[in-house]
Amino acid sequence: MARALVIGGTLFIGRALVEQLLSRGDEVVVMHRGRGTPFDERVGEIQCDRNDATAVKTALDGTRFDVIYDNVYDWTRGTSADQVTAAATATVNGLKRYVFTSSVAVYPAGGDYTEDAALIPSNDPNRYGAQKADTERALFALCRDRGLPVATIRPTFIYGQYNPFEREAYFFDRLVAGRPIIIPGDGLRTIQWVYSKDVARASILASENDAAIGHAYNVANYPPMSQIDFVRLLAKVAGKPADLVNISRERIEELGGGVMAPPYYFGAYLDVPAITARADRVRSELGLTLTSLEDGLRETFAWYEQQQRAKPDFAWEDKALA
Repeated sequence: MARALVIGGTLFIGRALVEQLLSRGDEVVVMHRGRGTPFDERVGEIQCDRNDATAVKTALDGTRFDVIYDNVYDWTRGTSADQVTAAATATVNGLKRYVFTSSVAVYPAGGDYTEDAALIPSNDPNRYGAQKADTERALFALCRDRGLPVATIRPTFIYGQYNPFEREAYFFDRLVAGRPIIIPGDGLRTIQWVYSKDVARASILASENDAAIGHAYNVANYPPMSQIDFVRLLAKVAGKPADLVNISRERIEELGGGVMAPPYYFGAYLDVPAITARADRVRSELGLTLTSLEDGLRETFAWYEQQQRAKPDFAWEDKALA
């Protein structure tokens, strides 16, 4: 049984991770800004803003953990390399692994990328990707210079239960309502996915295998699929017909459709230049078998059907479709 700290363990990836750790019998402590968790007395808590580097070091110095899983990124303020390394360099007794959840956003658009590909620079306009890349560089420098036993996980777009982003649920809402779905342009731009449970599994495997120390792991269903094929797969698992309507990106932009903010026209952040990653290393070195996209989406839709969701506002889409 391991004693694990999960930085950010109440939402999405962290929640999937904590569930798996508890099912193994691990002792789990969650660090977050809130009070209370979905796991009741089964987990301990440290109340701390992970972006407050001084507070993090104070909270962790002198503690004992076998593994620290770092899953948090502040989408409003950003999370810098210095804010992450504050936790990584705290005096934590018994630490055998620091597992950091990064992203394939550390690569430029294009691919197919293996983990040895060059990362984007610090001044890249994509702040999220640049901060993740800077953090990986800082963590691996600590690994080389001070022996920090770090491993990083680079997932593609993540789907699954408790997803806080309007991604797969965005399409399920429209399919269930019998609504047309807007396809930007020809719909052939590709996207790549991975199940939240697989990201959690990869993190745990990286914590157990010494071969993971000093390495990064892409975690992604491969090959990628086109936007059209993704929506058709969502329709298949939902048992609904797919009514697809192509609208040019130029027209969508004229009408005010959003990629990063509402009104979304193709889910949150999904109509962006593709980054394609290979996931051979996570299979060969860590032995991870990824859930097929169809099976994972089927499980996700079953969860979606049990949720109470606010009625979506289709006013912008009606305008675009007209």
